[in-house]
Amino acid sequence: MKKKIVLAYSGGLDTTVIIPWLKENYDCEIAAVCVDVGQEADWQVITQRALNTGASSCSVLDVKKEFVESYLWPMLKSGAVYEDKYLLGTAIARPLIAKTLVGAARKERAKAIAHGATGKGNDQIRFDLGIMAFAPDLEIIAPWRVWRLKSRDEEIRYLRRRGIEAPTKKRDSYSRDDNLWHISHEGLELEDPSSAPNYRKMLKMTVPPERAPNRVEELELEFERGIPVSLNGKKMDGVELIAALNKIGGANGVGLIDLVENRVVGMKSRGVYETPGGTILYYAHQELEHICLDRQSYAYKQQLSLKMGELIYGGLWFTPLREALSAFTDATQKTVSGKVRLQLYKGNIISAGLSSPYSLYNASIASFTTGDLYNHADSKGFVRLYGLPVLVRAMMEKPVKPGTAAKAETKKPKKA
Repeated sequence: MKKKIVLAYSGGLDTTVIIPWLKENYDCEIAAVCVDVGQEADWQVITQRALNTGASSCSVLDVKKEFVESYLWPMLKSGAVYEDKYLLGTAIARPLIAKTLVGAARKERAKAIAHGATGKGNDQIRFDLGIMAFAPDLEIIAPWRVWRLKSRDEEIRYLRRRGIEAPTKKRDSYSRDDNLWHISHEGLELEDPSSAPNYRKMLKMTVPPERAPNRVEELELEFERGIPVSLNGKKMDGVELIAALNKIGGANGVGLIDLVENRVVGMKSRGVYETPGGTILYYAHQELEHICLDRQSYAYKQQLSLKMGELIYGGLWFTPLREALSAFTDATQKTVSGKVRLQLYKGNIISAGLSSPYSLYNASIASFTTGDLYNHADSKGFVRLYGLPVLVRAMMEKPVKPGTAAKAETKKPKKA
């Protein structure tokens, strides 16, 4: 009986090459599995391509709802960002894809799972750790780590020699990954950090900011417990809302990131990311937190966000620490509800007002007009105690006679 291998199949160049390669190097039957996390794809064409290339079956599993509710929303609530820029679009999808592949492997009674991640990238870690978390008994096959092919050009030639049409063209051979949250681009001119990205050729979801409309577009988002629930007064589920924001943000040049980042494996790499809807949501969510969270909670959550970004980027979603951080995040989000108004203009997001039933902003206290809740005279003792370390250090560096500092502060002003 032939060994059955479940292949994470995208229909792209790498996984199309992997099907004949597996058949040539293993006595196996291949069950191709496409995990739909919202990428732009013609699943009928992709399914037929897998079968024509040698797969015995090809299934498409729609997990968009789970992707949004169990992965994107927890990430959004945490505020996780990697290296100040990357909104983790590829990284956050990989754990779910790995979990889905394990489910498919159990159903198919497969002995191994194969994926197209390279030995240089982060995805091999994300896939492997996700599979290991649910199925430590399954073999993991990553052809890029063992085969002799060294480039996309060699992959294209490999397929041509076997009479298989390559699902890419050399003149547009960026390495891309897309899902409901973003599109990433690597390769070609991006491999030279001194080169400007060729946005007119590259972009799929977003217009370059200079080509965005010469007018402001306004929108309003409503959140409940840190989760966006409506856009411009219309209630939407998560999938619908993100898709709508992608169109609005993309049309206004919002969410373009050009980043040279540190991969987990130690090298630096450059990518361009399009995350129009996600960028809007991160901005709006943070604005709401500014009025709903107290100072200590907000400050500590900033530290948590950094760690969460590292965990997601490094494929450590299914870990006790990530679960604990998510539990802390959920506790902070109990009062993060309200409405945020924004203006979009040529790649920029501009705040246009916000409100919340849990707002900690109190005009009676904050206003320049003195109210009943705040007495300016109360601040004198607070400032002196708060600044006591500063005062003591100054006295040590520039000795003064005992009591001089106190006398100077308590000395009454002369009458005018």
